[in-house]
Amino acid sequence: MPNERNKEIQTIRMMVYFIDATSDIIQQEGIDKITIRKIADLAGYNSATIYNYFDELSHLIFFGSMRYIKKYINALPGYLAACNTPLEKYLKMWECFCTYSFEEPEIYHAVFSSNLGCPPEQLLSDYYGMFPTDLIEAPEDLHTMLQESNLAKRGRIALNECVDEGYLQADDAERLSEMQFLMWQGMHTMFLNKRSDYSVAEVVDVTMDHIRFSLESSTFK
Repeated sequence: MPNERNKEIQTIRMMVYFIDATSDIIQQEGIDKITIRKIADLAGYNSATIYNYFDELSHLIFFGSMRYIKKYINALPGYLAACNTPLEKYLKMWECFCTYSFEEPEIYHAVFSSNLGCPPEQLLSDYYGMFPTDLIEAPEDLHTMLQESNLAKRGRIALNECVDEGYLQADDAERLSEMQFLMWQGMHTMFLNKRSDYSVAEVVDVTMDHIRFSLESSTFK
């Protein structure tokens, strides 16, 4: 019905105003400087209006941060271009994710680790409903993985080709994906909280060494 469709379009338009404002504040001041008042002022509305479209600030931070996840998604094809086997492809996907997640740890914490007060899969679905072109640079066969909010489940999806081609058992892939997610999360939390002296390049190398070793230990020789 036309009226309902117009209302839906207007709602999305308003949400995008606030998401764009949040994204701009992230770029200019950082996530830790975001407030509802700043977002409202930049978008040109009062603070109360925001709560007509978003339940809490963490949801806006999630959406605003997702705008920067696009850099990782756009970089994936370049990382995968020279891969010849599913194992190489899988490791390159992790390398790409590690590189971008450690370069902007606050962004990736907001999207993949922070308390959102609701199921993250719903927020991720809502985001790509509003910004479907964010996936346009990604290969079609990666879309299912990229639209999964749980990193352990993402890893399991990414391992499907390795299982299908006999590099490892399905049960091992399940355990491996969760193990590698925990490796990344532990390193990422330590790095974010400045509990190490690693540079970005060093923390990526160390994390990838753990991921590579666990993969090699699980695959058939």
